[in-house]
Amino acid sequence: MKSLILVDIQNDFCPGGSLAVTGGNEVVPIANLLIPKFEMVVATQDWHPANHKSFASQHDDVAVGDLFKLNGIDQIAWPDHCIQGSQGAEFVEQLHTKGIKRVFPKGTNPQIDSYSGFFDNDKRNATGLGEFLNAEDVNEVFVMGLATDYCVKFTVLDAIELGLKVNLVVDGCRGVDLQEGDVTKATEEMKSAGAKVICSNEV
Repeated sequence: MKSLILVDIQNDFCPGGSLAVTGGNEVVPIANLLIPKFEMVVATQDWHPANHKSFASQHDDVAVGDLFKLNGIDQIAWPDHCIQGSQGAEFVEQLHTKGIKRVFPKGTNPQIDSYSGFFDNDKRNATGLGEFLNAEDVNEVFVMGLATDYCVKFTVLDAIELGLKVNLVVDGCRGVDLQEGDVTKATEEMKSAGAKVICSNEV
């Protein structure tokens, strides 16, 4: 079976949000177009406790955008975002969420970030997405959402590692581009790992 994975299409990652991705809201019509084409649609949702250690606000000596070590793992310091129960953590209102079969929260452990929809960044804890897709006999996924160079990239790389055939719906993604060229580099990395890069009109 084929599945559509919608990555973090949440208010905080769209214009006006605390970690807004340029053009983040532009992925919504593409998601809405694709949702009816799949029997199995799942979504990931950044769902941080307010004291999440990836937030710059939780450290005296760290500013937004700084690279620091969080439990031995390289971590970008982010502004507070997608806090559990907040408006910013909600899916964008225009997203047709009725078509989503299951939502997988991530980043719920305050001690470790979770870019991938499958695992925390240290790979010690799984979100349950991999097991769910396996139980549903999904062998091919189409991934789109926010942001290309972080949560989309790591979701794609983990899906490949788990043996899934992966398609990156490139026009359905937008990136942070913290360093200029990050989005291009991330797309190349996914392609090199085995992802097929396609446009939504090819689905």
